[in-house]
Amino acid sequence: MTQPPIVSEQEWRSARDALLVKEKHLTRAQDALAAERRRLPMVRVDREYRFDGPDGTRGLPDLFDGRSQLIVYSFMWHGAHELCSGCAMFTDNVGHLAHLHARDVSMALVSTGPLAEIMPSKRRMGWTIPWYAAPDGAFNRDMDAGDGFAVNVFLRDGADVYRTYVTTGRGVERLGSNWTFLDLTPYGRQETWEDSPEGRPQSPPYHWWRLHDEYGS
Repeated sequence: MTQPPIVSEQEWRSARDALLVKEKHLTRAQDALAAERRRLPMVRVDREYRFDGPDGTRGLPDLFDGRSQLIVYSFMWHGAHELCSGCAMFTDNVGHLAHLHARDVSMALVSTGPLAEIMPSKRRMGWTIPWYAAPDGAFNRDMDAGDGFAVNVFLRDGADVYRTYVTTGRGVERLGSNWTFLDLTPYGRQETWEDSPEGRPQSPPYHWWRLHDEYGS
């Protein structure tokens, strides 16, 4: 196995500083891309989807759990005996949902498998994120997941639900932190430094950050 070359402290620092310039450029480019994402139009979701959960059958508006924004990950389903390792790795990387909830964002998993198989899988993996069954496959087909996986983002206005964003493939693999998830939503991180359309909710950075057990309800 080859290893990086060994150089002096000065040479290492010079190489690191050169790379840092590119990293900062990428950060600014990602911020600009997130700003464009917040300006995407949205499309109304008129179809009534049904999701089976531990508390019964629910509609898409119910998955918001009283919040205005929703991120749904379509978890590829091959059966409880063969959980998708990539989808499981993605879900393992989802942080404590209290931080998303503090920004009015809910998150849920949806699979085409039966709830009777999903719930034991959830317990086995130790996940607390809500996981629903949509065995007819209509939601996944309509939301660009098909038989695979995708991340969709929705905005709720009263009883109306709108689809604002979708990504799949390698667009999913970069996700896994509260920041990257919030950057997918129409309201973003809701911090004053962000380039957001007029009228979007914003507050000073850092001020809303809490330990996950300090947010309250």
